[in-house]
Amino acid sequence: MRIGLIADTHGLLRPEALHALCGVDHIVHAGDVGRPDVLERLWRVAPVTAVRGNVDHGAWADRLPTTAEVELGGAWFHVLHALEDLDLDPRAAGFDVVVHGHTHRPEIRREKGVWLVNPGSAGPRRFRLPVSLAVAAVGPGGVEVALVDLAR
Repeated sequence: MRIGLIADTHGLLRPEALHALCGVDHIVHAGDVGRPDVLERLWRVAPVTAVRGNVDHGAWADRLPTTAEVELGGAWFHVLHALEDLDLDPRAAGFDVVVHGHTHRPEIRREKGVWLVNPGSAGPRRFRLPVSLAVAAVGPGGVEVALVDLAR
């Protein structure tokens, strides 16, 4: 199973992001969506699990949770916008992957057996930070995660 991990679109869903997400089975958006049509367009690609970020306001955003948990391909994902708001031990809680955003800095690291993934910002470029998303592959061997540079 392939899962697209995206964050910090801030109302901009780049064609490169849509192209990179083609063929995924599910999309996880870690907040700062920016506009409801971003989620509508992502839903045309695959089912979406999304959380609210600090720039998401209005009735549409109020319907988004601040955290989400979803099982995909046998792996458990915990989703929130800012990693600093993580108020649980992901390993003890049974999560395989924590997906977050907020900093716009892409990072994939494994800590105590749990993937911590910030796919970076797939929206407007901020400073000199990359424009990116990530893709997780879940299979019999576990979870593998890779960044996708959208500005190549």
